[in-house]
Amino acid sequence: MDHARLISARARAIDASGIRRILELGHSLPDPINLSIGQPDFAVPEPIRAAGARAIEEGRNGYTLTQGDPDLIAAINGWLTKDLGWSCGTADGPGSFVTSGTSGALTLAFMALLDPGSECIIPDPYFVSYPHLATMCGATAVACDTYPDFRMTAERVEPLINDKTRFVLLNAPSNPCGVVLSTPECHDLLDLCRSKGVLLISDEIYDEFCYPEALTDAAAGDASLARPPSPARLAGADDAVLLIRGFGKSYGVTGWRLGYAAGPREVIGQMSKLQQYTFVCAPAPLQRGVIACFDVDMSGPVDEYRRRRDLVVERLSAVTKVAAPGGAFYAFFEVPPKMGITATQFVERAIEKSVLVIPGGVFSERDTHVRLSFAAPMTTLERGLDALVDLMS
Repeated sequence: MDHARLISARARAIDASGIRRILELGHSLPDPINLSIGQPDFAVPEPIRAAGARAIEEGRNGYTLTQGDPDLIAAINGWLTKDLGWSCGTADGPGSFVTSGTSGALTLAFMALLDPGSECIIPDPYFVSYPHLATMCGATAVACDTYPDFRMTAERVEPLINDKTRFVLLNAPSNPCGVVLSTPECHDLLDLCRSKGVLLISDEIYDEFCYPEALTDAAAGDASLARPPSPARLAGADDAVLLIRGFGKSYGVTGWRLGYAAGPREVIGQMSKLQQYTFVCAPAPLQRGVIACFDVDMSGPVDEYRRRRDLVVERLSAVTKVAAPGGAFYAFFEVPPKMGITATQFVERAIEKSVLVIPGGVFSERDTHVRLSFAAPMTTLERGLDALVDLMS
């Protein structure tokens, strides 16, 4: 049988992840210095592990409601009230539900909002799945060029909006750059989207991993709660912003596949309906486990990652251009033009030195930069930086 002729145009239009290709190359190395993948290297906090294990032992292994475990939804809604001032869970407030990771939330959002021929606006550089999710919906992801500072500002977005645009997707702190927008920048972008009648999706998977210089006081009234700027924190945002957050990156439970979405009830309702026929529900016992996340202090791991960030910026800035990450655990540095090579060629040279990093062309229409993940032990990071700096010197 000719199986190739059975493959859909949708599947053919999507390439395999360039990150996975680098990992496959790394399997052939005897002792790779892996600075390629965004997998937190700290242990999952004990209260979270214990709560998940306890739920399994208690027999909480069947389906939950499509919207999620009621106790987890209550915890999420309580946090959003404290953090943003949102009144999720009330009759006239925004909706919320639990998703199978932030990737699951994004997939449902794209499916709920895009038709064939419609458009959305994404940052360039972007998280690898963004353009492909639009392709799967028969739509087009329009890239907003944010070079060289990687800030997705209203000024850059406005010329790209037209009558086909359904939403603008902001990712801050961002992957692959770690950039965090300022409050005024968030305000301008939200005002633009409101004026054009398009939704603003705020992908905040790294909201817990934000470094001191990028933090602000919460608008919800708790001055002691230092949090990153967000369009969701602005007045009236609950009717104009679809907020997507997750537990995996912040608490080391990436394999648990748990996130949540909150925002306008009509949008949340359509996403939840689609979840019934796709993911069904997020992993049930693990939903019980992440309830404990809201009481866990992650300042220790965040401070350790700040130390690593500082080292990366210090070392790389001596030989090339790198925007200091305000959050997440990535640095997106330029391949020095004097080298006369693409980022893909640079990565190939790095592999010869047993260093695994990701070429910028995986995240961008340009292939001029390289993503380094500093979610690695300090000794590994130092070895990798030595090799990379040597390549660029």
